[in-house]
Amino acid sequence: MARLHKGSPMSVWRRIGGVLAVSGGLGALLANIWTVWRREGWAGISRRTRRHLSAGKPVPKLRMTVEPGDDRDPGQPIRLIAFYLPQYHPIPENDAWWGKGFTEWTNVTRARPNFAGHAQPHFPADLGYYDLRVPETRAAQAALAHEYGIHGFCYYAYWFGGKRLLNRPLDEVIATGEPDFPFCVCWANENWTRNWDGQSSRVLLAQQHSDQDDKAFIASLFPALRDRRYIRINGRPLLLVYRLNLLPDASRTAHIWREACREAGIGELYLAAVDSFLHGDPRQYGFDAGVEFPPHGMGVVTGTPQPLLNQRFRGLCYSYLATAQRYLDKPWPAHPWFRCVMPAWDNTARRQDSAQIFLGSRPELYGQWLENVIRQTRAHNTGDERIVFVNAWNEWAEGNHLEPDQQHGHAWLQATADALVAGSRC
Repeated sequence: MARLHKGSPMSVWRRIGGVLAVSGGLGALLANIWTVWRREGWAGISRRTRRHLSAGKPVPKLRMTVEPGDDRDPGQPIRLIAFYLPQYHPIPENDAWWGKGFTEWTNVTRARPNFAGHAQPHFPADLGYYDLRVPETRAAQAALAHEYGIHGFCYYAYWFGGKRLLNRPLDEVIATGEPDFPFCVCWANENWTRNWDGQSSRVLLAQQHSDQDDKAFIASLFPALRDRRYIRINGRPLLLVYRLNLLPDASRTAHIWREACREAGIGELYLAAVDSFLHGDPRQYGFDAGVEFPPHGMGVVTGTPQPLLNQRFRGLCYSYLATAQRYLDKPWPAHPWFRCVMPAWDNTARRQDSAQIFLGSRPELYGQWLENVIRQTRAHNTGDERIVFVNAWNEWAEGNHLEPDQQHGHAWLQATADALVAGSRC
């Protein structure tokens, strides 16, 4: 903090004001100091100070693709939904496959930097190395998300021919009614493999597709779909499928699910397909909409920073800035579509020597991307379809999380809140 005291009193005042991103005199400054301290403590104030003083380069600018005044449905808010990974509690299957007590944190803590300046491992801040079996943890996550304007979570569901994995957190959310926070479900319908250690050919649990399996899967979701907190579009529960191309007959699966929900008194489903693995209009498969999912298939490759600290590193590095712009420049399709942004991406924790790393991600740049996507959504979508996704709330092993860490504190969350305000401004 010593550098703050150099120069004239006015210079010090300006620097403190810049650190805390405030203006308007002493009252506003003190109010913002109090807000930062309440959310992040003195450590948060220190982080913001260091980040401000060490910022050597200006934040690059993304090219806007929509004029601020474009709005098809003025007054209708944007709902921001963050993808949510439940692999933060031990389960017998992971104990057997990876060792006793394995959770996502096991990989996170093992990550090491591959090159100079590589920010690994990621250390959690406010929530620590949490366990999702603890209801207070789930409540704290929801409270934090709500505070910064996130509407709800999209939980990954894992189902393999009648076997469910990592379902306890959502089951307990439904059973207890807490936290009182909106949610929906995305079926992560890939086979369960040893992906992150390079042995993807070794299938641990395989999908077992059939009409009966389709009926059993949707029936397993009935308690969630009936929950008053479940996210709906025009009264229809929103259900996502991660890889529609892996379903042998997606149209038949959609038909079976819809019939089962009608018979159960749930009504009509709103089915959305992640479009990273889908080409064309999802409506031809009986689905209602597509969902963008960066960074899959759109990364812009760049050089690997030197010098290498890990001589075995053979992964790829991408430009976050160029990738974000590439996504923003995509034409809006004719079918219903939900855009998605990512704060960062670095899966070193899962693939140390073959990681995919997006360079140059910063909260300010993420905020620009999200603001632009919000403006695009306002220009194209109306009513309940004004939804934007964020990948992700807590993908720590992919270096992709809004949850506070020790490097950035609440900066990703604050950028989210700021983008919601700026993107909704006429």
